Amino acid sequence: MRCLVVADLHYSLPQLDWLVSAAPQFDLVIFAGDALDIGSMVDFRAQIVVVKKYLSLLAAKTRVILCSGNHDLDERNAEGEKISRWISEVRELGVACDGDSLSIGDTLFTVCPWWDGPQVKQRLVEQLREAAASRPQRWIWAHHAPPADSPTSWGGKRFFGDVELVQWIMQYQPSMVISGHVHQSPFISNGSWFDRLGLTWVFNTGLQPGRPPTYIVLDFDEDKAFWLAAGEAQWIDLATSLKRPAAPIESPPDWLTFLDQIADPSLARPQAAAG
Repeated sequence: MRCLVVADLHYSLPQLDWLVSAAPQFDLVIFAGDALDIGSMVDFRAQIVVVKKYLSLLAAKTRVILCSGNHDLDERNAEGEKISRWISEVRELGVACDGDSLSIGDTLFTVCPWWDGPQVKQRLVEQLREAAASRPQRWIWAHHAPPADSPTSWGGKRFFGDVELVQWIMQYQPSMVISGHVHQSPFISNGSWFDRLGLTWVFNTGLQPGRPPTYIVLDFDEDKAFWLAAGEAQWIDLATSLKRPAAPIESPPDWLTFLDQIADPSLARPQAAAG
């Protein structure tokens, strides 16, 4: 199984175009939050309409997971906590989203919501507890915020990670946690796109503008993780202990060679509905 991981696309239509064109090469696309951009001049409701159309295109090509990030929160629940109502609606498109668990072969994927208060946090705690009761050996979480005190959450002056996530990782020791949120971590001194807490690999794609987005590929058949950014291409061996730095990609695999051939196409972008 080969998984394509992205996060923090923030309503970048060129990056969403690329994602749709690349998706057929993978068994699963993991979108680790922040599909929308609360700072955009485009109306939030229009962003939701367009992104849902992109997700429909993706789901027609491969399996898709989407967890909410802090930019995806569009409503408040009865307790006043911010939630992503629209993400719960993409389930009808065939996309696994907040609160779901998806089994593919011998791998269980758990999709975690962004939590803004005690009620959603408690639901996430219960979600993890229930999934742990029947977890296979390979258990992967999509959780937008990376763990605290990890290079994957280092912002240059302080860590921006989730303290509770560290506790949950140490309690359950999932195989991997897929995150985003801290855009600069992979590109700055003392930051990184990967880390390991106990037995758990942790990843953060990082963010760069332009096309394609920064992305990670998890190749479980080869036990390797690849990170691709503008001017950088690295990989690590998932079957060994944590080693730094990551190795440069010197012999590109076939799928990467193919992705490099994806030029800016004349793709018909989904448009927001009139009115």
